[in-house]
Amino acid sequence: MPLPADVPILVFDSVTKLPPEAAGAVVIGGSHAAVYAAYMSAKFGCRAAIHHDAGIGKDEAGVSGLAYADGLGMAMAAVATASARIGDGADLHERGIISRANGLAAACGVIPGMSARTAAELLKQAPWPHTMPPAKGESRYMVEGAACVDSATLLVPEDRGRIVATGSHGALNSYKATAPFQPLLLMFNDAGFGADRGGVLALPELAREDIAAIAVAAQSARIGDGRSTLQDGTISDVNDIAYRLGARVGGSALALARALAEKAE
Repeated sequence: MPLPADVPILVFDSVTKLPPEAAGAVVIGGSHAAVYAAYMSAKFGCRAAIHHDAGIGKDEAGVSGLAYADGLGMAMAAVATASARIGDGADLHERGIISRANGLAAACGVIPGMSARTAAELLKQAPWPHTMPPAKGESRYMVEGAACVDSATLLVPEDRGRIVATGSHGALNSYKATAPFQPLLLMFNDAGFGADRGGVLALPELAREDIAAIAVAAQSARIGDGRSTLQDGTISDVNDIAYRLGARVGGSALALARALAEKAE
């Protein structure tokens, strides 16, 4: 089948804020492929999307957005965490290898083992427009004194000095999104670490800003779910500032948060 020549392929590090030209385009986004990120790609009207599988992880949360996208009529695929850095759209485009594809993407010829670049070309034939997603509900919760947010882009000025558990990966763009708010402690999902330890590159950068940060194992907590990061997460990586606060690899994220809350009393 000839592919539409006028369908653009656009590349972004994150899909949380996309420009108008994303509507009708095939988008390669460095975001995970959980439901929240799939919702954002659909919300901005992408014809089709390729995200990062974030190590797939607990309850296969890292690719849970694929079935969600299918339900909306949007073709979607994910690249393997070992093949490209999460949070880096250009790296997904250059090195990404497809690990999962939903039914609509498979109908376009996208299969596991294919390069993201080839998959994006095939997805130019994906059906469009698709059903717009219903508005998502609350993505911020206070749990045991910690702010739990499903995305690192949801921090607010009131989070200064707080413990904040995010559902996001700990890639460099998560550092840029969170550092200005100066929380006491940040928690991320390690997205399976992945290529070049892309899932935790934010942690040393945050240490330079004197911000404590940890990552929890993708297999222990659902990526895209801040409450799961806090309540289910097993710590897999810590920066120097978090280590001084008592964070240790193998420990419980919730136990760490409780210990810090007790010290603050």
